[in-house]
Amino acid sequence: MRIVEIPSFFPPYGGEFCMDQAKALAALSHEVTVLAHVQLGLTVYPKGWLHARTKPSRLEEDGVCVVRTEMRGFPRSPRLNARRWTRGVRRLFAAYVRERGVPDVIHAHCCKWAGYAACLLSREYGVPYVVTEHLPASLLAEELGEPRRGIWQVEPLREAYREAAMVIPVSEELVDDLAPYFGKDYRWTAISNIVDTGFFHFQPRPSLRGRRFRFCCVANYVPRKGYDVLFQAFKRLSARCDNVELHIAGRFTAGRECRQAIEALGLGDRVVNHGELDKEDVRRLLYTCDCLVLASRGEAQGLVLLEAMATGIPVVTTDRVPRNALVEGGSLVVPVDDAAALAQAMFRMIEHYPEASASLSAKVVEMCSPQSVGQRIASVLEAATLESCVKSW
Repeated sequence: MRIVEIPSFFPPYGGEFCMDQAKALAALSHEVTVLAHVQLGLTVYPKGWLHARTKPSRLEEDGVCVVRTEMRGFPRSPRLNARRWTRGVRRLFAAYVRERGVPDVIHAHCCKWAGYAACLLSREYGVPYVVTEHLPASLLAEELGEPRRGIWQVEPLREAYREAAMVIPVSEELVDDLAPYFGKDYRWTAISNIVDTGFFHFQPRPSLRGRRFRFCCVANYVPRKGYDVLFQAFKRLSARCDNVELHIAGRFTAGRECRQAIEALGLGDRVVNHGELDKEDVRRLLYTCDCLVLASRGEAQGLVLLEAMATGIPVVTTDRVPRNALVEGGSLVVPVDDAAALAQAMFRMIEHYPEASASLSAKVVEMCSPQSVGQRIASVLEAATLESCVKSW
């Protein structure tokens, strides 16, 4: 198949999921082109905004052709920016068609606004499109506000969902999560995001003899990640079990607010704060720890849990994490915002520690390796092209 991928977000604002899936599809011998139109923010990225590269640039990465343009986002102008961004994507697509012809299928990442752009392109060129949805309602609410009538973004996004050949939420729970905004009047099938299981591969852990049991949490220091509950739980655990320590890493964890929260509970000698880490250092941290804990209040999927289990260690998390981020025999789940239950689950991990497990890692490979997820996505895209051909006969 000739596949055009359209991301809603791209570096410096994310987009890793799009590239992971594009590379997985390319590895299956499909011709994949990413058309990335990147809106740069004046307040968030002022230097980039001033020097925005509005002319297309092209690069090849692991068999994927990436064509990129940039636009300067106007402050406090979401409707205008959405129209301008969509026009930019349509220009990129028109250039692609002039050079290579109409692709077999469009694969958009997040309905806002890549899915909507794909919808407009489908109407214009007759090419089917599929939307993979990564965004939970909690992130949509930051821009759209709470679900209510009169939100101008909702109707065009609903249309994009309805007209898609298929919507791929990264978890089943995401469908109900987004229903207050977009309803459920569309076809969907859940497929996990990709975990780089070749990178986060199994590795045995050092013996527990003569050292503390090491918990870790890899998450940004934001309310949704539940650090306040984790710290309270760890304080309870420390009072009960002396031989433990907690390692934390993520954006904002090195900030004053996080450091003050740790000191206020008297945990300074038990919590090791690594700050924001790159992918290599996250793996290095996981390889030195025995269990990952995520006290999340909401996740679209929770890939860090799967990454930890891919390296062989179990996880403790909350009931707000989707089922496809959990593996039987490697996960303990507690109610959200319950520090006592979280502390008890962490204690159970220490008491009945299932040593780093190659079989746990193998289960994650089967669930969400690049090859596994790539094949499932390719099947959906192929079905969309076939359905389009049948309709045109």
